[in-house]
Amino acid sequence: MSDCNHQCSSCSTSSGCQEKEQNERAINNTKGVRSVIGVVGGKGGVGKSLVTSLLAIQTQRLGYRAAVLDADITGPSIPKIFGIHQHAQTEDDNLLPFVTAEGTKVMSLNLLLENETDPVFWRGPVISGVVKQFWEDVKWGDVDFMFVDMPPGTGDVPLTVFQSLPLDGIIIVSTPQSLVSMIVQKAVQMAQKMDIPVLGMVENMRFLKCPDCGREIPLFGSDDAVDSTNMPVLERVPLDPNVAKACDAGALAQADVDYLKKTAQILTDSFGGKESK
Repeated sequence: MSDCNHQCSSCSTSSGCQEKEQNERAINNTKGVRSVIGVVGGKGGVGKSLVTSLLAIQTQRLGYRAAVLDADITGPSIPKIFGIHQHAQTEDDNLLPFVTAEGTKVMSLNLLLENETDPVFWRGPVISGVVKQFWEDVKWGDVDFMFVDMPPGTGDVPLTVFQSLPLDGIIIVSTPQSLVSMIVQKAVQMAQKMDIPVLGMVENMRFLKCPDCGREIPLFGSDDAVDSTNMPVLERVPLDPNVAKACDAGALAQADVDYLKKTAQILTDSFGGKESK
């Protein structure tokens, strides 16, 4: 404002200035992000963080710039998967994402905690506010694909992501169980009611391959549970001990795996030519 005396504490309209400044910061920080894909599990324990990480890794390998926004505030596992133990840095009041050796940008609450194992017991609105800050207050730079690792359920955080982030669509992660598919339907219906496109499903832990004969051993039974969701299955991922070891070692990005390469190709074919948000 032209008549501003820069004394915010005594100014009756300072909140308007701060809101304008915040909006400008959010625009500047996210203007280089081209596509935003949410990864939704509905139920915990289905492997959405693994799927999120693999999608970022495979799009990076295809020559695109990938980022991961870890919206699972109370259970952040993305830094562990990528072997990140450093704290996030700041620049001009903005947070800077950690950049892996392969070029993937990551922001997670564990990059802000003093100790990785410190628990987070915040109320829902506070957690939702942090997720919004991860989008607006992080200087993301140029990103072709941002993958948002969502917490399970249909509560405050998924609602915040659906309302605050310009999602191009969501990918559902499920295991072939009727219990899981029932809960997944809730997440699907939530997205549909909020006009968020559901791009398809990744079926995780579909089988275990016998190390001796190579036979695929189904872990949960038939395909009936997945078929009941009426969603296209983008890819089926086995339970692979080598992948689990790579995640535990923080070396998934260096592992010689091609899981979700097909799904990453589908995404790059669909959204690879998009302009920035």
